[in-house]
Amino acid sequence: MDSKYNGVKMRALEAQRAAHAIAFAPIVFQVSRLMVKYGIFKLLIEAGRQEPQGLSAEEIAERSGISLYGVKVLLESSLTAGTVFYNDGRYSISKIGWFLENDAMVKADIDFNHYVNYKGMYHLDEAIREGRPAGLKELGDWPTIYEGLSSLEPEVQSAWFGFDHFYSDNSFEQALPSVFATSPASILDIGGNTGRFALKCVGENESVKVTVMDLPQQIGLLMENIKGRKGSGRISGHPANLLDESTVIPGGFDVVWMSQFLDCFPEDMVVSILKRVAATLKPGARVFIMENLWDRQTFDTASFDLAQTSVYFTAMANGNSKLFFTPDLESMIDRSGLRIKSMQDSLGFGHTLIECEKA
Repeated sequence: MDSKYNGVKMRALEAQRAAHAIAFAPIVFQVSRLMVKYGIFKLLIEAGRQEPQGLSAEEIAERSGISLYGVKVLLESSLTAGTVFYNDGRYSISKIGWFLENDAMVKADIDFNHYVNYKGMYHLDEAIREGRPAGLKELGDWPTIYEGLSSLEPEVQSAWFGFDHFYSDNSFEQALPSVFATSPASILDIGGNTGRFALKCVGENESVKVTVMDLPQQIGLLMENIKGRKGSGRISGHPANLLDESTVIPGGFDVVWMSQFLDCFPEDMVVSILKRVAATLKPGARVFIMENLWDRQTFDTASFDLAQTSVYFTAMANGNSKLFFTPDLESMIDRSGLRIKSMQDSLGFGHTLIECEKA
């Protein structure tokens, strides 16, 4: 693990400032979101090209359509948060503000946290103590978020899938050469969600058949999403609830694929699922597990994002899972009757592709 997690020296005033930033983080988050929504960051970026000295609060109010009072509240919060600068009565954009406006990953994170997590995080204490997604009641009445994905309000659903797809799509492209290295004729995609990986597979190979195994509600979304798409006739659904340990995972496939799936379950259930995968593997079949492992990231920002995303699983998703620490996942794989053949890091935005075979 990176040495930065073993202790960083910091002056007392710097530590105090960081502590206050945490205490007011919910307010800074909402202010920054509105600076994007109302186009104020964008105005400052555009003005910087023609008016390097920046814009006055009055000019920003006029151009954004927000009251002068509202603009001043947002600007002063942003100034002290470091997202804008102030000089001689005029405001300009900082590098932090530029990333809030332009970084697609930041946008996916902001929408996900505002629409999916924000209200529910109030119940994190309850979720930690009771081992259930106590914050999920802010979105709907389901035991886990997965049963409710098809019923989420449009903005919430868009933010959830936007976050999920943003982090997985680029990784899928980079994983395909490994998956098709042995020219598989059949693939079982466990937890295939809306079928985005399945569509990639049938687009990559003109004869491969893909079976997606997921909850009945998700299979419904899958079929709607792939309708009329090229190769969709070679994609089939297998509705099942893997939380039921009597659920048998079908065998006979050349490849079993699981992407961002096992992190949806507690450790004992991960081992149970992998044992059921191992039990039905035909000779020579390969298992691919793609996950974001927070301790194998190239950049500290990625590790930070992933560790915070684990809290979403606690408060909102299911109450009992998180993104993996590599030694923990390796232990689960070993206990299941599988063995790791290879690990490929840095796919897409920080995924690791783990290839396994029967031990």
